[in-house]
Amino acid sequence: MNNNLLEINDLYVKAEEKEILKGMNLKINKGEIHVIMGPNGSGKSTTANAILNNPSYIKTNGTIKFEGEDITNSKTDEIARKGIFMSFQLPEEIPGVSVTNFLKYAKNKITGKPIKIFEFKNELKKYMQELNMNPNNMERSLNVGFSGGEKKKNEILQLLVLNPKLAILDETDSGLDVDAIKTVSKGIEMFKNKKNAVLIITHNTKILSSLKPDYVHVLVDGKIVKTGTYELAKEIEENGYSKYKNM
Repeated sequence: MNNNLLEINDLYVKAEEKEILKGMNLKINKGEIHVIMGPNGSGKSTTANAILNNPSYIKTNGTIKFEGEDITNSKTDEIARKGIFMSFQLPEEIPGVSVTNFLKYAKNKITGKPIKIFEFKNELKKYMQELNMNPNNMERSLNVGFSGGEKKKNEILQLLVLNPKLAILDETDSGLDVDAIKTVSKGIEMFKNKKNAVLIITHNTKILSSLKPDYVHVLVDGKIVKTGTYELAKEIEENGYSKYKNM
C-alpha cells in the first residue's frame, strides 16, 4: 500500500519577479506531521501557496504530486476538492455569509453531496464545544468582528468539518495566547489520524510541544537545509537560525 501523500521535487517559485523557492524538496506520507520553520523571507508561506497553486506565485521548475497525481498546474479549487486544506495567517472576513452557510457550501462543493442542515448544525455545535467556541458564532458573518483567537479557532473548525487528506496550517498559532494555542493544538489532534497528514508552518515551538511532529524542516533561502525531530525545533528556539544560514 502506497502511503505517499504529497511529493515536491526540485521546485522553483518566484513572486513579483523575485525567486523565492530555489529547489524545494519535500515528501509527506499519510499519518505524519511535518513542520517547516525558517527565518522571515525564507519561503515558508510561498511553499504553502505554491502547493495550492496561488496564481501570484509562479512555478518556473519542478513538480508537485498529490497521491501520485501531478497537481503542479491544477486549479486551486480542483486541488482543494482533491483533499488539500490551507489555513491562513490572516483569515478573510466575509460580511453577510454566516459561519454555518460558509461551511455548508464548502462541504457541499468538496463532497458533492447534499447537506442535511440539522445534522450539520449538530456536528458544528459538537466541534465548537470541543474548541471552546461560542455556539452563537454559527450565525455570525464569517470572521467579522471576531478576535484573532476566534478567527484561528474558526480555521480549525473548518479543518474538522471539511476533513481533508492534507492540512496545511500557515502560522495558525500566530498572535495566540497560551490557552488559544492549547485549543488549536487540541483541534489538530482531533483531526489527525493514520489516513491524513499535517504540514505546520510556524515560528513558535509552543504549538509543537503536545503534537510531537514526525519531522521538522529548516527552510533557508528557498531550500530545506536541515531535517530533524522536535529536538531540532527546540534547538532553533534556543539558538536561532544563524548556523543554518550558510548551509
